[in-house]
Amino acid sequence: MKIAIFPGSFDPLTNGHLDIIKRGSQLFDELVVAVGINTSKTALFSTDEKVALIEEAVDSLPNVRVVTMQGLTVDLFKKLGATTLIRGLRDEADYRYERQIAQMNHQMDKKVETIFLMARPQDTYVASSIIKEIAKIGGDVSQFVPQNVSEPLKAKFK
Repeated sequence: MKIAIFPGSFDPLTNGHLDIIKRGSQLFDELVVAVGINTSKTALFSTDEKVALIEEAVDSLPNVRVVTMQGLTVDLFKKLGATTLIRGLRDEADYRYERQIAQMNHQMDKKVETIFLMARPQDTYVASSIIKEIAKIGGDVSQFVPQNVSEPLKAKFK
């Protein structure tokens, strides 16, 4: 069984994230969305809120499950018996950053392989941090996030 992990902070889940999840689920027997904590950012949603929102958004994908992750991605990789990490790339800056992480993960565990899925053109400019800024000033973010995420995101700033 080929298991892939798509790790991220998903704060909030975007249409770009969801696209990578859908495409990744077609490539593997099981895709595990691993909700982690980005220590360099302050989270808007709690881990439990993020898990619930992602689970609702991927409800129609039977081979996708959502887990929480603490610690290193390579440790979760070993624990789940995964074969691959999936990362989405929007642009060259993402590639440079993600390449470093992929190489570091492979150095820590030679079994860790990372594949990169390019973002669809309509998602290349979308970033969770920008979406939060738009929502914070009352802008409409519904075109950038799954339907079930839009209202909870707005509610965070009321």
